[in-house]
Amino acid sequence: MALDSKVKQKIISKFAAGKKDTGSPRVQIALLSTQISQLTDHLKEHKKDNHSRRGLLKIISKRRRLLNYLNSKNPTDFKGLIKELKINA
Repeated sequence: MALDSKVKQKIISKFAAGKKDTGSPRVQIALLSTQISQLTDHLKEHKKDNHSRRGLLKIISKRRRLLNYLNSKNPTDFKGLIKELKINA
């Protein structure tokens, strides 16, 4: 499930460090978190959709790797992002 471009632009503008920042870990984690919440809602309705479940697990592990990277490079930014996105880490 792809994110709507308007939603994507809102998230990028909210978490970006600069005007052209679209690939920083903060932005990527925020985008993945939104995608995770959408897929979670989808899977609540479609319990037997194992293909989407596998995709969800891949997205979750990618976000975990990015969170670990952000924590090692910038722990204060990591803690702020965790609070803002309400992620249990």
